[in-house]
Amino acid sequence: MHKTTLFLQNLGINTSSRKHSLESKKRFDDGSQYRFEVPGIQRPETLQALISAIDDYELIIHRVTQTKGIMLLTDHEIEEMGDLARDANIELFLSVGPRATYDTSASVHTKEGVRIGYRLRGYENLVYAIEDVKRAANLGIRGMVIYDEGLLWILNQMREKGEIPKNLHFKVSAHTGHGNPASALLLENIGADSFNPVRDLQIPMLASIRGAIDIAIDVHTENPKSSGGFIRHYEVPDIIRVTAPVYLKTGGAIAQHHGWDTTKNQARERVRQVALVQSMINDYYPQAIISKQGSKDLNIPI
Repeated sequence: MHKTTLFLQNLGINTSSRKHSLESKKRFDDGSQYRFEVPGIQRPETLQALISAIDDYELIIHRVTQTKGIMLLTDHEIEEMGDLARDANIELFLSVGPRATYDTSASVHTKEGVRIGYRLRGYENLVYAIEDVKRAANLGIRGMVIYDEGLLWILNQMREKGEIPKNLHFKVSAHTGHGNPASALLLENIGADSFNPVRDLQIPMLASIRGAIDIAIDVHTENPKSSGGFIRHYEVPDIIRVTAPVYLKTGGAIAQHHGWDTTKNQARERVRQVALVQSMINDYYPQAIISKQGSKDLNIPI
C-alpha cells in the first residue's frame, strides 16, 4: 500500500500510526507467523464439509473450534470429529460445556448480569466443567476452549500434576472479556497456551498485548452480528506484523451469534472467507510465513 500512502502524504495527509515500528519478532515453534482458525463447526457433518471445501479452495486451515460445548456432543460425535481432524492434520478445539448461560442463572440473562459472561457459578459447575474436559481428553481431543479463569488455573494444576494429559492446549476465549497486556500476562502465567482478546482492539492495543506475552494470540478477522459484525480483512497484514505468532480467526461473519449451528453450506462459506483473507495477505504481505499443514507443534487429536 506504499503508493497509496505516499499519494496521501503528498497531499499533506500523514499517518500517525506507529504500527510498523511495533513489528513482532516472535514466531510459532515452526518459525511461522500466522495460522488460520475457523470457529463454529459444531458437528461431524459440518467438519467434513469444511475439510472438503479446504481442498476445493487449495487452502491451509490449522484449527477448527466447536463452540456449543463438549457436553452437547455424544462420544461417537467427538470421536468422529477427532478422526476427521486427525486425518486432515487440523487441530480440533472443543468448548467447555457448563457455563452460566447453561445453568439456572437468571442474572446472566439481564443487561447487567450479562457481565458474568460464560464463567462458572458454584462448586458443582466447576466440577462439571473439569469432567467435561476430562471426557474430551479421554476421547483423544487435545485442544480445549476455556471461558473461566479459575477453571484455567485448576486445569493447569491438573496438567502439571499429571491428572490430565500434559499435552492438552488451553485456549482462552474472547468471551472472558480480556483486552489489556496485564490480563494477558496473568492468563499466560496461570496456564493459557493461546489467548483470544476481545474482538475490537485496535492494532496498537494488540501490539501492547504481544509485547507482554509469548503465547499465540487469536484475533478475529470478522465477527457475527451479535459481536458487532465488523470485518477487518484489510487490516490482516498489519495484524500479522504486530501480533505474530497469531491465529487468524476467520469465518465468523457467516454466523448470527456465538454457538451458531453452522450448516454444511455455511461451513463452505466460512472457508471462502479464509480464501478472501489469504488473498489480502498474498497481495499486501506476501512475505508473511504461514505454518505448513500438520506442523509438529499443532494440537491435533490423537
